[in-house]
Amino acid sequence: MERSIISGSGLYTPPDSVSNDELVESHRIAVERFNREHESEIAAGEVEERDSSSDRWIIRASGIKSRYVLDKQGLLDPSRLRPRLLMRGEDEPSIQCEISLIAIDEALEQAGRERSEVDAVLVACSNLQRPYPAVAIEVQEALGAGGWAYDLNVACSSATFGIQAAVDAVAMGHARCAVVVNPEITSGHNNFELRDYHFIFGDACTAVVIERAEDCRVRGGFEVLGSKLRTKFSNNIRNDFGFLNRCEEGERHPHELVFRQNGRQVFHEVCPMVAEHIVEHLAETSLGVTDLRRMWLHQANLGMNQLIGKTVLGREPLPDEAPVILDEYANTSSAGSVIAFHQYKDDLLPGDVGVLCSFGAGYSIGSIILRRASV
Repeated sequence: MERSIISGSGLYTPPDSVSNDELVESHRIAVERFNREHESEIAAGEVEERDSSSDRWIIRASGIKSRYVLDKQGLLDPSRLRPRLLMRGEDEPSIQCEISLIAIDEALEQAGRERSEVDAVLVACSNLQRPYPAVAIEVQEALGAGGWAYDLNVACSSATFGIQAAVDAVAMGHARCAVVVNPEITSGHNNFELRDYHFIFGDACTAVVIERAEDCRVRGGFEVLGSKLRTKFSNNIRNDFGFLNRCEEGERHPHELVFRQNGRQVFHEVCPMVAEHIVEHLAETSLGVTDLRRMWLHQANLGMNQLIGKTVLGREPLPDEAPVILDEYANTSSAGSVIAFHQYKDDLLPGDVGVLCSFGAGYSIGSIILRRASV
């Protein structure tokens, strides 16, 4: 069994940023139009009146202040409320492949590696733009990489599940230099019509390079001390879009084919599960909470992260113990915890221990315990 190192990380951030105020104004126009057009049905109790949003409400509910998206104009168009993306031909790179390469190149540069040295590619994200051929194999081809590649989806936990798979492959000798990339185009599956969902998501892509410790070319990477996964079925976060929709008898409501959740239930059920998971994982790795220097948590909701951090540590975490990026990026699904890692890792000292933890639909929880290496 080989020791594994995360030797590099990369991030692609879309050029367009959308503030809460911009989003709220677009949503207000759309809500007023909907309520006006359905006034009689609302009065008869046949249709539910839609509520408007506000910057204050969004920040209080989530801690989110802005988000990056691939297309700002279509998303803010009250008559559209979704990104406007040009269709690409089969001879052109897919959007997910294109943004994956940007994040991977930065991660490889940090690791001191070339594209051709990669021999395993895992595309791990909450939504894939097609079922086959695998986006990962397209990325592998675009990199000029060898070995093998595949896609995997465990919603917001996809990155940590993908990292464990890559670590296992490196440890068993099935790969020497693996890349896990998370091209999250969450604006494509978000529901921008309803107040409870319209503010949640943003787009981004992250990547990490995982290789054998003995092959590592850079100093100061992060040794993987252990990984732990858990799943428990729940319908509280759901998206029913799939290839069988066209075959179903009956008609689904369009809102069933995009993201939806029972937010309060998720909060109350997931937070204690995640805190317990982290504490158990530390103990299984012969560590305690006092050994924990940093938590790179899934960036879904500020209140969730604060509660998880407080439960794990037994006190309020300091800002640098559980860094937050969702105020700028919003919820980027599986990419969120890796963005936090990418932006808040360089100040750690050799021997410092951190946990990369994601959680979400499934329910699913994944944690990777990391130690800053000295060599």
